[in-house]
Amino acid sequence: MTVHTTSPQFKQNAARALHDPQLQKALNNVKQGFIDKRQAAADKLPEFEALRDSARDIKNHTLEHLDLYLEAYEQKVQASGGHVHFARNAAEARDIILRICREVDAKTVTKGKSMISEEIGINHHLDANGIRPVETDLGEYIIQLRNEMPSHIIAPAVHLNATQVEQDFRRVHTHLDAKRDLSEPVQLLTEARAVLRERFLAADVGITGANFLVAETGTSIIVTNEGNGDLTQILPKTHIVLASIEKLVPTLEDVSQLLRVLARSATGQEMSVYTTFSTGPRRPGDADGPENYHVVLIDNGRSAMLGTSFEEMLRCIRCGACMNHCPVYHAVGGHAYGWVYPGPMGAVLTPSLIGVDKAGHLPNASTFCGRCESVCPVRIPLPKLMRHWREREFERHLTPASVRSGLKLWGFFAKRPALYRLATRTAMATLGFAGRQRGRFSWLPFSKGWTKYRDFPAPQGETFQARWQRERKGRTA
Repeated sequence: MTVHTTSPQFKQNAARALHDPQLQKALNNVKQGFIDKRQAAADKLPEFEALRDSARDIKNHTLEHLDLYLEAYEQKVQASGGHVHFARNAAEARDIILRICREVDAKTVTKGKSMISEEIGINHHLDANGIRPVETDLGEYIIQLRNEMPSHIIAPAVHLNATQVEQDFRRVHTHLDAKRDLSEPVQLLTEARAVLRERFLAADVGITGANFLVAETGTSIIVTNEGNGDLTQILPKTHIVLASIEKLVPTLEDVSQLLRVLARSATGQEMSVYTTFSTGPRRPGDADGPENYHVVLIDNGRSAMLGTSFEEMLRCIRCGACMNHCPVYHAVGGHAYGWVYPGPMGAVLTPSLIGVDKAGHLPNASTFCGRCESVCPVRIPLPKLMRHWREREFERHLTPASVRSGLKLWGFFAKRPALYRLATRTAMATLGFAGRQRGRFSWLPFSKGWTKYRDFPAPQGETFQARWQRERKGRTA
């Protein structure tokens, strides 16, 4: 079983997204709901930039010694009465989880929000084997009803509006009064809580992800704003933590520093509403908690990134700040990226996990404005990493022949400055004259790759080199 991806069709996905009025309206919420809040939260904390440096260093140190911290973490989990399972790939992870569920004769599984569970396709696998998975994060629950993927890693249903949610609730919750009022968001929330409460009480197994895993104590940590993760952990008899290997951090002190940049970067909060620490199964005297505690640690391509140009991507703490600030994400949304991870972080991580041959369009979907790097809480140089993927794509001849030929032609002129200046002046003057009436071109020779999806603006004014020379002369005069 493989997880379906439409990343190779990114251009077609993006074209549909650009012409979807409802989606375009919904995407305004990303710009309005995250950017200013993050900036305000960062401004209130004088040491925020120093914390970003510290977060970067903590993650770098952990990755350099990941094997040792994985061993230490496993020992601590076992000492607390839990079990650690290592999965090399998605298939192994799915089989391990299914085996654990069958050992307790599970019929229903509740789940907290987890991107790694989306990555391995665990919901479809459980469902195909007679076990019903139920997403309990409100956004994840909504998109599960719609049989969709998340469009954002912290706001999975950000692409939807309240009317669409109401329609889905009426379509699925047929046991409720058909005349009930669902015109207000609070009514939608109340209905979801009532429906999910029954699922929490009926669940045999609870599956959560992990924002962090602490080697010092064998603790898994989830950060949420709804509390559904807590109910998923403590009510079922069996709790499964599903996490990728780079979620390890050495100590609780390290976690405390990372938490200070996580919520501020993600939602503009000083701290999320719930930050839950779980260490093993229920102990004698505990009021609640699971009888069985399992951790499934997944590689699925991460270890191959260690020691390479893309190791820095493993610092990611899944805050979503890069996509919140990305003009490309603002234009096309998350589903256009075609797999689990959208935005700039997805443009680097997805080719690493499923191959640049399948995801080569993603690192090309960037303006290289640098906003993603400027807000990343662990200072991942995302534009640099996207350039590395472009280089790999070019080296393997995965780019169209027309693109490679065009770059070679550009290189010929770029190595001859005088000829380059003459050619650009001539081209700008010609195109500017030809496009003076409409201001743009819907078709140009040798430019089908551009004009197939968008108009080409007619040049205006002088060339960059001419303006540069003029500005320099003005400053030295």
